[in-house]
Amino acid sequence: MDYLKIANGPVMWLVCGLGVGLVLVQSLLFVRRSIIAGRELGITDQQFKHAVKASTISAIGPSLVILGGMISLLVTMGGPIAWMRLSYIGSVQFELMSAEFGAQAMGVSLDGPDMNAVAFTNGVWVMALGSFGWVLFTGLCTHKMDKFRNVLAGGRKAFMPFLSIAAVLGAFAYLASDRIMRFDQGTKSCIAGFAIMALIVIVNRKLQKQWLKEWAMCIAMFGGMLIAVLI
Repeated sequence: MDYLKIANGPVMWLVCGLGVGLVLVQSLLFVRRSIIAGRELGITDQQFKHAVKASTISAIGPSLVILGGMISLLVTMGGPIAWMRLSYIGSVQFELMSAEFGAQAMGVSLDGPDMNAVAFTNGVWVMALGSFGWVLFTGLCTHKMDKFRNVLAGGRKAFMPFLSIAAVLGAFAYLASDRIMRFDQGTKSCIAGFAIMALIVIVNRKLQKQWLKEWAMCIAMFGGMLIAVLI
């Protein structure tokens, strides 16, 4: 029996749908709690609307990238698993790598003609267990991160914004560093995206356009990819 009939079967859609439903419920709970906390802090409705708008626009670029990469995972692992895993993790590269490791452990290739239901099942297990460490670390350490941040800042509250900015820059640098060192299309895309973002920041210092600030990341991402394809 073709393993994709199992991977795309109604049972898989039902089980994976329950997982995605849990993510949606958690998201709604987070939104509700953030609104309550914001009211207590004196955040106005206008500020709420601005935050929602900016967050939505900023999420367009990364979401479309994930959607595009989802096709490759969908072809090999089926729609339900691709839908569920990317709703939780969001990293196509990690999921494909994990699925490939699981298939190779059974002596087959993920996109080969000998791919079967046993290798598919093994790939799903590797995908799930490979991300378990993140879930465990989050559950055990999230409530302690504020204390850890205070220790890093040396108790100086004025240093907190700089620490947060440094953390974000470090995360982006980590994600981009391997692309830069490959000297391939990814290198061109990173450099072009950086140049576009820098140009937008410089131009917007004079224009002071809120929409340009909100769309900057999306423009830089797609602009960098487009330039890499054309060059």
